[in-house]
Amino acid sequence: MSPELIGLIAFLILFTLMAANMPLGICMALIGFLGYATLGGWNQALTIVATSPFDNSAVYYLTVFPLFILMGEYASSAGLIRGAYHAAHKWLGQLPGGLAIATIGACGAFAAVCGSSMATAGAMTSIAYPEMKRYQYDPALSTGCIVAGGTLGILIPPSTVFIMYAVFAEESVGKLYMAGLIPGIILASLFMIVIYMLCRMRPAFGPRGARAPWKERFVALKSGIPVIIMAGTVLGGMYMGVFTPNEAAGVGVVVALVIGLILKRFSGRSIKDGLMQTITTTTMIFVILIGAMIFNYFIVLTGIPAILADFVAGLDLPRIYILIGILLVYVVLGAIMDGFAMTVLTLPIFIPIIASLGYDLVWFGVIFVMMIEMASITPPIGVNVFVVSSMVREVPMYTVFKGIMPFLVVMIISLILNVAFPEISLFLPNSMS
Repeated sequence: MSPELIGLIAFLILFTLMAANMPLGICMALIGFLGYATLGGWNQALTIVATSPFDNSAVYYLTVFPLFILMGEYASSAGLIRGAYHAAHKWLGQLPGGLAIATIGACGAFAAVCGSSMATAGAMTSIAYPEMKRYQYDPALSTGCIVAGGTLGILIPPSTVFIMYAVFAEESVGKLYMAGLIPGIILASLFMIVIYMLCRMRPAFGPRGARAPWKERFVALKSGIPVIIMAGTVLGGMYMGVFTPNEAAGVGVVVALVIGLILKRFSGRSIKDGLMQTITTTTMIFVILIGAMIFNYFIVLTGIPAILADFVAGLDLPRIYILIGILLVYVVLGAIMDGFAMTVLTLPIFIPIIASLGYDLVWFGVIFVMMIEMASITPPIGVNVFVVSSMVREVPMYTVFKGIMPFLVVMIISLILNVAFPEISLFLPNSMS
């Protein structure tokens, strides 16, 4: 049996185990070990299993994972995002769909201190949905804007998906973070525009709120200052070269902790809970990462990535057609698996192809994350939809999926813009200190 056929069989077995709800990291580690043993021998396979966990986790740049996660936990515990939403509510609530627009703004603020799509969607559901329900917003619009806004959590830095991409692409985390900033702001702005247009055409979708006096608006701005300080410190420090992404993550944790203590919103219990949740989330991520690397060793041994890269490079087609084909693969995969699975299963195969076509891997990182965003809201998986639906049980899931459709169209437009104009993503990374 050829190595290529063994690799294809391994993929089929992997998908079968995933469908049976076996943990992703364990799936990949098991299949990778057995596959490597079949092709390279048991001794080499055992050596990889013995050394891979330490070699692929005891790496300095991976400390950004727990640190940025902890920063998000502390920011959430201190209620900083609730304050940002309150400020946006006061300034934008009188507009058509103003509360939904404010929700997108708060999602962007939370994304700048969190880095998780599901965490952003979950936090904003508890904060924003009750307000939109009180003002009799259309349930589809209310839940749809939260689901879509949650996707900003993995595009606007810091982002856990960008870190995973950096591991496989061997690219700078700092440059990837800067590359995602402008596309994230553009996408958030497009979300706001489509909400405004929908509610202007159909006012019942998002009734105007009461106009807040100017004094209240400026007072409310104070509650958004902590988020601005945190995001400005972390992103500004990385952009100007004051500190590395790892150092930025550590600084972010300290800033979040200090702000929470100054505002007297922390207790010993909340600090402990933040640490424990960070440990749980980081452990899950590292299990997936270690399993992915073991599986990757096996896939490289089969020769499948090299064969595909050589095949694609030899095609007599414009490279844009090949890129479109890869993006269509992500559209299909996004309907049957979550973002982490797509990341660890496809990048070892597609990154050599993208590199052979001469595309910038930092730019492709942004395109890849945008595809993961779309996967997180499209049926039947749509993990963000499941998060929101589990918290808002009175709204049927089909209503939530209906509500995301205008935002999905906007995401496709944003993707086309970033493919057509790579400078949108590369301007900040190319100008970093």
